[in-house]
Amino acid sequence: MTVATELLSDAFVRVKEIVHEAAADLTPEQLAFQPDPAANSIAWLVWHLTRVQDDHVSELAEKPQAWTDLGWRERFALPFGPGATGYGQNAGQVASLEGVDAERLLGYHDDVHARTVAFLSGSGGHHLDRVVDASWDPPVTAAVRLVSVVSDDLQHAGQAAYVRGLLERAR
Repeated sequence: MTVATELLSDAFVRVKEIVHEAAADLTPEQLAFQPDPAANSIAWLVWHLTRVQDDHVSELAEKPQAWTDLGWRERFALPFGPGATGYGQNAGQVASLEGVDAERLLGYHDDVHARTVAFLSGSGGHHLDRVVDASWDPPVTAAVRLVSVVSDDLQHAGQAAYVRGLLERAR
């Protein structure tokens, strides 16, 4: 592993830790709690950050997503197409994650995390300078794409932790 892949792997481990702290041991009702009707729930935040990571890392690795490849789409049985990642969804779509349990959320996240770390420790970690989107100036490399995923994941994991704090204070 290079210093860059070690740093990225460490960042994804931190995401996983925050995700587990935010969602572990909560009931489906608690995971679906929205602080107001337009706010995101813990379930949606964790699902969304995991979907984005799954989508982007799978594309970089040139492998199928865990969402479809490992049957997570069927286990969640959400009313979205197979390519949905949560981007641009409305409050009604956010609310459709009611009934999702922590075991399912964390299981999916853990599978995606394992694939991410395997990609970084394998051949993918040696090609971080590969251009993956030339439509930007400067062009986006695999490393830049992964930093974007980490940034998005940490923001949403922090939001999920905040919503959990609201739940705990309300008890």
